[in-house]
Amino acid sequence: MRPGPGPIMIGPAGRHMCRPGPYDLRHHPTAMAHKRRLLTAAVGGVIGAAAWWRTHPSPCPYAQRFWVEAPHPLITRERLLEILAPDPGEQLLEIGPGTGYYSLPVAEKLNGGRLFIADVQQQMLDHTMRRATEAGVANIEPARADAQALPYANGTFDGAFTVTTLGEVPDPDQALRELARVLRPSGRLVVGELFGDPHMVTFGSLRARAERTGFGIDRRLGGPLGYFALLRPVR
Repeated sequence: MRPGPGPIMIGPAGRHMCRPGPYDLRHHPTAMAHKRRLLTAAVGGVIGAAAWWRTHPSPCPYAQRFWVEAPHPLITRERLLEILAPDPGEQLLEIGPGTGYYSLPVAEKLNGGRLFIADVQQQMLDHTMRRATEAGVANIEPARADAQALPYANGTFDGAFTVTTLGEVPDPDQALRELARVLRPSGRLVVGELFGDPHMVTFGSLRARAERTGFGIDRRLGGPLGYFALLRPVR
């Protein structure tokens, strides 16, 4: 509580005077300058952390999996299913499944096909497989693998998808080349990105990377704050 004025006194010539109360140090110039320095340091720390994440790509740690389990606005499961259009009997690949947020809905659409999931973190794969078992989904095949060197033969898959993962790969172009390699000539790739992800790949950046790695952009669903892009191999 801010100290109030002291008691009223009668001064010379009957004038009322106010006895000063204790000085409020919160408004001292030195204290205000200190607060400004702390605020500047905090803002600088946030900006520095964001810059570090942008220049040091890495997967979301399993201990922070709540980030990949939370609802994904703009890049919803329904939108992914719309643009990926999985068909019964297809062989699909997901890079970076996390805890299976998109994996299970896609696998359920394959009806006789299989969904292969690849992740560098065994804990994420194990978590996804536990969820699949609980849901009665038996057509998911996990593999601990680096997106830059996929353990699959050329032309294995009808389609592939990766959501908020491409920017976590140290060499996104190499990951795209590997995806182009394992896709069949008629295959397709869906990439999903969301604003706020420190590793977000903007649509402009994705377009440039696609041109360098053997893909063409077919269509886009969503805007700059969150989108899915459909890519097809250029043979």
